[in-house]
Formats: sequence, C-alpha cells, structure tokens
Amino acid sequence: MNAFFTKTEKAELLTLYKKLLQSAGDSIATEDARKLKKYLILAADKNILQRNNFGMNPIIRDMQTAVIVADEIGMKGSCLTGIMLHEIVKNNTITIETVKSDFGDDVASIIKGLVKANDLYAKSAAIESENFRNLLLSFAEDMRVILIMIADRVNIMRLIKNTENNEDRLKIANEAVYLYAPLAHKLGLYKLKSELEDLSLKYTQRETYYFIKDKLNETKSSRDTYIASFIEPIQKKVEEAGLKFDIKGRTKSIHSIWNKIQKQKTPFEGIYDLFAIRIILDADPDKEKQECWQVYSIVTDMYQPNPKRLRDWLSIPKSNGYESLHITVMGPEGKWVEVQIRTRRMDEIAERGLAAHWRYKGVKGETGLDEWLTSVREALENPDADSMKVMDQFKMDLYEDEVFVFTPKGDLFKLATGATVLDFAFHIHSKLGSKCIGAKVNGKNAQLKQKLNSGDQVEIMTSSTQTPKQDWLNIVTTSKARTKIRQALKEMVSKQHDFAKETIERKFKNRKMEYDEAVMMRLIKRMGFKTVTEFHQKIAEGSLEVNDLLDKYVEQQKRDNDSHDELVYRSAEGYNIQNQVDETAGKEDVLVIDQNLKGIDFKLAKCCNPIYGDEVFGFVTVSGGIKIHRHDCPNAHQMMERFGYRIVKARWAGKSQGAQYPITLRVVGHDDIGIVTNITSVISKENGITLRSIGIESNDGLFSGTLTIMVSDTGRLETLIKKLRTVKGVKQVNRS
Repeated sequence: MNAFFTKTEKAELLTLYKKLLQSAGDSIATEDARKLKKYLILAADKNILQRNNFGMNPIIRDMQTAVIVADEIGMKGSCLTGIMLHEIVKNNTITIETVKSDFGDDVASIIKGLVKANDLYAKSAAIESENFRNLLLSFAEDMRVILIMIADRVNIMRLIKNTENNEDRLKIANEAVYLYAPLAHKLGLYKLKSELEDLSLKYTQRETYYFIKDKLNETKSSRDTYIASFIEPIQKKVEEAGLKFDIKGRTKSIHSIWNKIQKQKTPFEGIYDLFAIRIILDADPDKEKQECWQVYSIVTDMYQPNPKRLRDWLSIPKSNGYESLHITVMGPEGKWVEVQIRTRRMDEIAERGLAAHWRYKGVKGETGLDEWLTSVREALENPDADSMKVMDQFKMDLYEDEVFVFTPKGDLFKLATGATVLDFAFHIHSKLGSKCIGAKVNGKNAQLKQKLNSGDQVEIMTSSTQTPKQDWLNIVTTSKARTKIRQALKEMVSKQHDFAKETIERKFKNRKMEYDEAVMMRLIKRMGFKTVTEFHQKIAEGSLEVNDLLDKYVEQQKRDNDSHDELVYRSAEGYNIQNQVDETAGKEDVLVIDQNLKGIDFKLAKCCNPIYGDEVFGFVTVSGGIKIHRHDCPNAHQMMERFGYRIVKARWAGKSQGAQYPITLRVVGHDDIGIVTNITSVISKENGITLRSIGIESNDGLFSGTLTIMVSDTGRLETLIKKLRTVKGVKQVNRS
C-alpha cells in the first residue's frame, strides 16, 4: 500500500474518499462500501495496477471520475461502485463472478462495458468513426458506460494541464472535442461539453485560447457594468409581478467565441453577443410555462426583440430533454443581448442532462432506471447509422438545433437548422430530391437554396426532366442529402460515360478508323475540356457532334505525326519551369518522419503551408505519398477524426539551405492613406523575406488584405507579424 501511493496521493486519497462517501449518500450500502475498500487495499498491496501515460494513479483517477459522475451528472449507487472496481477486474485482482456475487448484476454490467471500452482503445491508436460506431453498439445494453466515459475524459482533461507529455495530451484533447463533446451535447450535458471544448482549445491552440481569455479579462469591467444596467429595470418589473427568481449574466465559452470568430471571419471586437442573461424562476410545476411567457412579455415590452431569434423549447422541448425560452433583444447602446428564460428545474436539466430530467420525473436512486436508460438510448440512436458514418452525422447534426417543417398534409419532419428546400426533398425521398426544381413555402414560390424555418409548410415541386447537378452539393447542408446527391451524380456520370463511349466506338467502326487513346486524350485537352467526364457529358447531351469530333481526331493525328520532334523538344524545355512552381518537396533531410526515418519523399500541404519551426505531422495520402500539415491546420481535426490510422509523426530535423516557403497573412485595419505603403515598406526592409502578392479590399472605413510572402522559418515570420502589428491603423495580423 505504501509503495503504491506517493505522500501527496495519500493525502488526496483521504480527501476524495470522504467526498465520495458524502456524494454517494445512502445509494451505496455500508456493507458494500466496506467490501469495496477491502478490494482496493488488496489491489494497492499487490502493486499491479498500471499508471497511464501521464503517470496518474488509477485508484485516485477513478475516485475523481466517480465524484464527477455523482456531483455533476447525478448518477450514484451501482455506477460509483462499477467505476471504482473496473480497474482491478481488468487486472485480474478479482473476477467478474466475484463482483456479481458481492455487488450484483448491475455493477457487473457496468464493469463489462468499461473493460470493453479499454480493449477498444488498446487496439486502436486513434479512435476512428467506424470504431466509434462499434463502441456505441457494444454499449447498447448499458448506456451508463458512455456517461462514465464522458466524466472520465473530463477528469483527465482537468488533470493534464501541467504535463510534459505534449504528444499524448494533444491526442486526448483532439478526441475530447470531436468524440466526447458531441456526445455530452447530445445527452444535454452542456456544462461538461463547454469545459471539454475550452480545455481542448487550450491544449491544441494555446495562443488562440489565451488571446480570447485575455481579451475577455480586459473587457470584463465594462461588460459587468453593461449587464448590471441591462438587468436593473427587468429585475424591478419581475419583482413587481410577484415572481421568485434569480438573474445572472453568463459569458459565452472561449471555444464558442472562437467558433464565431472563425465562422464570421471577424476579429474579437466584431463579436457582439459575448454574453447571455439568464432568468431562472422558482415556479410551481403547473405554472412553469405561464410564468416563463410572463417574463418574456416583461422583457420584450422593455427591449425591442429580434423575431428571427426566438427559440421556443418550452412548447416543443429538445430530444435530450432541454427546455428553455431564448430571445435576442436590442439593449442599451444598440447592442444585441441574448436572454434565456427558464425555471430552476429546466436549468438543472440544462446543466446535468438527462439524469436530472428523469430525477424530476420521480426517478430516485436506482429505481426506474430502465425508463431513464431507454431515454438515453433513444437520444443516442441514429436512424441512418447503416448508410452513413456515425461520426459525420454527429458533426452535421449534434451541434445544430432543430427546425420543424410541415408537409401540405400536416406531417411533421425534424431537420437540422440551416436545412434548405433541397435538403427537405432528399430527406423525404431520393427520387423526389433528384427531380426537385423548387417548392412552395407557406404558399409562396421558393428556390432550391432557400433555408427553412420552424413552422414552414413546404410543398416540393418536381419536373420529369430535372437531374441532379454538381452545384447542389453547395446548396445542401445535411450529410444525408449530400450522400444521396453524390450517389445520383455517380450513376449519371456512369451512364453518360457508357453512352458516349459506345457512340464514339460505333462511329470509329463505321469510318473504319483505328482508335488511339493517347491521341484522343490530347485532343480532349486541346479542345479545352478540363476533365474526361465533362467531354463525355457534352457527347451524351448532343452538344458535341461526334462526326466533327472524328474530323478533329484525324487533324490531331496528323499534327502529332508532323511535329513529334518539336513537341518533345518543347516539353523538355518546359520541364524546369514547371518544377519551380511545384509544391516544396523534401529533397533534403529537413524532416524526420515517423520512427526516425529520413530521406522519405514528402510534400508540404497547401491548405496550411507549414514552414520550418512549425509543429507538424505527416498524412499518408491515397497515392501513398506523405503530405506535411501543421498541428493547427484547419483540416487537422477532420483528418485525425476520420483517418487517424494514416497519421504519422513528423518533426523538423534541420534547416534546408536557402529554402523558402509561401505564407499567406491576413491583415485587417483602418483604411488610412498610406497604410498599404507602410505595410509593404516594413516587408521590404526584412532580410530573407519577399512579397509575392497583395490583395486589398476596402469596406466602410476598414480594409482587409491578404499578403503572400516567401519566408524561411517561423522565427522570421513571427518577427515580421510583430512589426506589422505596430504599423499605425493595423488592428489584426493573422497567418492563414
């Protein structure tokens, strides 16, 4: 026992033990607590329990997770016992049969699920969407395991802030944001979801996190003053109405502010709704809706509401049990302020998810658990799981709120916010979507791209001559519609290809001509077609006459034979020119890839343009080559999430002599005379940096510019960015 715990851990163990007993209350029998303690001491004495990559003591980690499960999710009893015992069952200190006889089937079921989860992690270096789907299916018998996994991930994320093991921290943080945060959201655990997202941002993009945090601290006093002046008149009126309530101002999470900055492509100063006001009523169960709408009336009488931003989850609660009334009103100084109106019961459900929802429905302790678990299962089930990657569905649907749309017959359909007329058509049926030319929304003609709002009545209009178009992929927002459009386009291309090929072969036969694939490919290129598909399409449509094509083919054949030598000479001459503008390739050992391998050919990805000094990783492409990306590349999350098995480690080993890399900088500032001259002057004075291109847009006294520069490493780049930020009128300089 002494060997297994450090001095600090012993003190922590005692504190946690007392806290856990207090949290568990009477949900764990005294006899069970005594047996549990006996088994934990036995495991510690044997000293066979393994610490994880961060050196965490497994018993203390499980106790911390159990406290989160009890206090922040509201599950007790069997769950807490299962969490505490699963590690020693996994290490064969006691068997699952012993757990069954000493603690019952319920605890054994939870342990089985947790052990399965550990096995899955051990098999896969990165959890991919397919594995995650298997994970969900394997827990279909006991959903509590998923809630414990979320709590455990929150616990680890809280504990790894000072670790030196950056590589594992990055992996844990990425999984937290693309696997566990969407799950927590789906289950209504908004508080834990926000914490996972914020910590993930802190560990993966430290500078961004602290930039927003510092900005929030700088503006805190003015924000507090504004909130106080906004609240005061409301407080007075609600008190006069004789209602019992609390009002508080809540700043949005750092991650959600960062998301807004990304989506709206605006600096921090451009984000207006940094906070929301929450009014929490102490209402009798039968008066909840009435009192919420009464407060709504008071607020909207005082401040002008934005009708497009009313969210009524009182009349139709979300599928995860969330109930609330959200309105956005115009406050003093012309600022939009979000106001959330809910009761104490609704607030607890919003903070603690489905567990709180069912506790308010009369589910106490372990009784009525089946009903609650059924609800959790329904919240997690996905009707399209067989045809679509579960993780893609999470990405598309979980972060979005829902809109409710009616057919002319009155059937109700639920879609993700932002869904268009075309999404709705494909949601009903693929054939309807493929033939869709528009719709009547609330009796008025609407285009395919029109977004739908809750309460809209939609009648889809079709035409027998309509076929799916490539640009439809830019119109739809749901993954279901996107998949169906891709499928339909594939079938169309295949049909066009077969028809065009057959037509060409027949004409060649009729003219008794030999068909040469290489000559045809050169002709297609010379005629200005970017792809063979486009060429086949024109033949299938009849807009390209096949007889004319054959005449041009003969001409091309003649041209090839006449100028063969000249063409060879010209292509050789153009070889060097082409080589200069190609992506920077790893001809020298400037990068070490995977397990200290050198000399592997690689290319630097154009999506994030990594340069010497950036933290990077390698991605094995379909063709087998390796592309090098920055850790903070906009596509990094998606690559790690969907193709984790194709990620390889990479680091800069040395600097390639004279190598320069293209970098794009985005500059935002006041549109003052001479500001562009000042910016270019700063760049021209820097050694080893050249300006390749500059593009400036001016709008309402502000300018936004993109600069492409050639630079050798991050050190020089950071020095330049600092200097550009000091130019008068420049508000923001960011690397794209």
